[in-house]
Amino acid sequence: MRGDGVRYTNLTRLVGVAMFSLCLLTGPWAFGKRIMAAGYDRPGNDAQQSRSVVLARRGMVATSHPMAAEVGVEVLRNGGTAADAAIAVNAMLGVVEPMSCGIGGDMFVLYWDAKTKTLHGLNASGRAPEAISRDVFTSSQLTEIPKDGPLTWTVPGCVDGWEELRSRFGRKTLADLLQPAIHTAEEGFPVSEVIAESWNAQAPDLAKWPDSAATWLPDGKAPRFGEIFRNPRLAESLRMIGKEGRDAFYKGSIADRISAFSDANGGYLRKVDLEKHQSEWVEPISTDYRGNTVWELPPNGQGLAVLEMLNILESYDLKTMGPNSPDYLHLLIEAKKLAFADRAKYFADPKFGLVPVKNLLSKEYAARQRKRINPNKAATDVPAGDLTITKGDTVYLCVVDSEGNCCSFIQSNFQAFGSKVTPGDVGFVMQNRGSQFALAEDHANRLEPGKRPFHTIIPAMVTRDGAPWLVFGVMGGDMQAQGQVQVLINIIDFGMNVQQAGDAARIYHQGSASPTGTPASPHGGEVAVESGIPNATMRSLGDRGHTIIRSPGSFGGYQAILIDRERGVLHGGTDPRKDGAAVGY
Repeated sequence: MRGDGVRYTNLTRLVGVAMFSLCLLTGPWAFGKRIMAAGYDRPGNDAQQSRSVVLARRGMVATSHPMAAEVGVEVLRNGGTAADAAIAVNAMLGVVEPMSCGIGGDMFVLYWDAKTKTLHGLNASGRAPEAISRDVFTSSQLTEIPKDGPLTWTVPGCVDGWEELRSRFGRKTLADLLQPAIHTAEEGFPVSEVIAESWNAQAPDLAKWPDSAATWLPDGKAPRFGEIFRNPRLAESLRMIGKEGRDAFYKGSIADRISAFSDANGGYLRKVDLEKHQSEWVEPISTDYRGNTVWELPPNGQGLAVLEMLNILESYDLKTMGPNSPDYLHLLIEAKKLAFADRAKYFADPKFGLVPVKNLLSKEYAARQRKRINPNKAATDVPAGDLTITKGDTVYLCVVDSEGNCCSFIQSNFQAFGSKVTPGDVGFVMQNRGSQFALAEDHANRLEPGKRPFHTIIPAMVTRDGAPWLVFGVMGGDMQAQGQVQVLINIIDFGMNVQQAGDAARIYHQGSASPTGTPASPHGGEVAVESGIPNATMRSLGDRGHTIIRSPGSFGGYQAILIDRERGVLHGGTDPRKDGAAVGY
């Protein structure tokens, strides 16, 4: 216990989450200027801000790397839709930010079709190999699936997701959309600061796999800030996909190489698993929060937790409490504990069992959950809610085009460089999403052949009066649901503009039970806070029983486009915790 009354613990316990290695940039506490909010319902907000809101009239892209954002805007200028631009941006991110995403991972999309005025959901996550079972792990007396290696592999859904999105809402060919990424992979690009630091942190694990070392560690080491990195192997894989379509990945030579590598290295993923893969169009789920309809995708992702948290918090006067106040942050933490307890128990692939989405989304259930919150004391034992049931790494990008189509798009390898394994000369790592299965036989998210694991990555969108108002997302594993709620409250309750909402200091609660079967912390977990949270607030939270960690940050990575329909203007915001940019025209 420090003299200021706040309990501290060793930050290294927090750093155990792989996502932290991807977000080490100085947080938003050293801005040096204040900019008044403009064009919002509550003028006069003087929250700190790292840069001006980006404004445009015709189209906009916001994502975590400027080169990718520029590619997306160029696609829009040349007549591409938001879907076209999103695919081109994602392909480029797989080149310039390879630890976070790539064609060895999964993706999810919320897409607003302006022509029909409808919102569509795409689940492009892959399934466990048909040949794998829990016995593979339990026979070795393992209680959880390892984080690295071929045993963590599930079918990568990204490439099939690209084609599903393009064929339904795009105008450009896949070859055209992949060309900028192919060119950059061949010619090389200078590695940026945040990415260089993350890349270097993963070098020891990449070095354990010869093909990973050959691809990602030129001259035996990770590229440094400002150095040029080339990936001709990835360029060739993308060229094959552009020429032959998604079948090049799932039925052609790329599938052959993945399968052969898996077989030779103790994995269970085979070509038949890749051949059977198919993405799924799903019905988005939503809740009303202060007159705004907040949209997420249903499980196997964690978007439902965002909606649960908002339902619980809606009855409180958060605006009066104010940002960074102990009353607000205490309620936020306690609502998160309740929603994450449900996440741990109920969230799983709905094809393998009933997920009580309707029950968890109901306002009546939120009212019951709200009664479990003590406004003056942190909860230490938080079981899942009582229901009566009836029969680390990621990239996020958002695009709005000149026709009003909106794409909220998230794609990931899961942890940094996923499984750390590059299967031969393909130029990309395979994700480690299989590590998110539970091994307990009675767990909803238990490993089963052909099942999709629990996913942390969640795109989001908010509509007003039946039309898109905010297209946004937050990166960072378990931080994503917590971060989305904080951003929404910053905008809706505290009147921040789209840039301020992402700049504002965040908190990150850890210690809830996990969908992998890891139990909750017996002491209620820990609350890490970025600089910018006042010492008085930390002391008050400590007095209520929260264990507080003062952290250098930084938690998550945020991108957003807000649509001002009255003026016909797009407002872009991008997170200073990343290397990103919002670019419009």
